[in-house]
Amino acid sequence: MSDNTTTDQNQSAGADTPEQPRVYAALVHFPTIDRRKMAVATSVTTLDVHDIARSSRTYGIKRYYVVTPIEPQHWIVKRIIEHWESEWGQLYNPNRGDALGTVELIADIAAVAESIREREGEYPVIVATSARHYPNTITFRNLRKQMHAPGAPPYLLIFGTGWGLHPELVCECDLTLQPIDGPTPYNHLSVRSAAAICFDRLLAPEF
Repeated sequence: MSDNTTTDQNQSAGADTPEQPRVYAALVHFPTIDRRKMAVATSVTTLDVHDIARSSRTYGIKRYYVVTPIEPQHWIVKRIIEHWESEWGQLYNPNRGDALGTVELIADIAAVAESIREREGEYPVIVATSARHYPNTITFRNLRKQMHAPGAPPYLLIFGTGWGLHPELVCECDLTLQPIDGPTPYNHLSVRSAAAICFDRLLAPEF
């Protein structure tokens, strides 16, 4: 047991550290669909903001955009960020403030793409997530290879709230990530769980 542990440590210490892929994430509240497949704008929830921010910080997501055109919802997100970045919030839980430092509030996906272009000097490859297969679906394995390739462009992963991203938005994206499948037919993950799984499959060290 101790020999194996020593070997693992030596391998880890001597391994080259690859360049971190340039990956961004966006949580979209419009355009999304409801259970009747009608276009709707969903409400921002504090859990989504907090938990996806923590996952983003863990996996090296460069920026986590909360996307909503609804002005009253902007106040909620700003209040959350200001609270945890305040002196009191930093003293109470500095890790939470650190995670929320990745969050940016923005009105639509076009503005997200422009924000990334300003940061990176080029537009991102936009990858939708969905529980359905689309003609432009890519596997986790192949997307991971593309993201980690030398000279890879920035990537933007977009996640939908409600009953998912509107199909028109999905079809406008460059790629759609394959659905997350488990060992059962049940396929109704929360967006927070889906984001964490996607980040892990695409960005975690292989094991």
